[in-house]
Amino acid sequence: MRLCHHCGRELQLPPELQRTDACPTCFSDLHCCQNCRLFDPAFNNQCREPQAEWCPDKEKANFCEFFEYRETSLLSSPGMGGKATPTRDRARAALDNLFKKTE
Repeated sequence: MRLCHHCGRELQLPPELQRTDACPTCFSDLHCCQNCRLFDPAFNNQCREPQAEWCPDKEKANFCEFFEYRETSLLSSPGMGGKATPTRDRARAALDNLFKKTE
């Protein structure tokens, strides 16, 4: 199951995600670090792929050639009968959103 990193909605995506694709619910970019299975704040460049280039904004679309959409199981999804397992990237995104300046 593929979820949007921003709103948490389940997505029905084509096999090849385009860089310009956005969530139909919240319109956030989908081809971004926050949705990638390699994203990990504990690693250098916040990515488990050592050859990946640095992307300063993890929520914006990028051209990363190592991008693979993060898959989650039905049991780990909130509202699907299972208990949501908190992850570092979701917690970090929530914290960043608290302090995000709006213009």
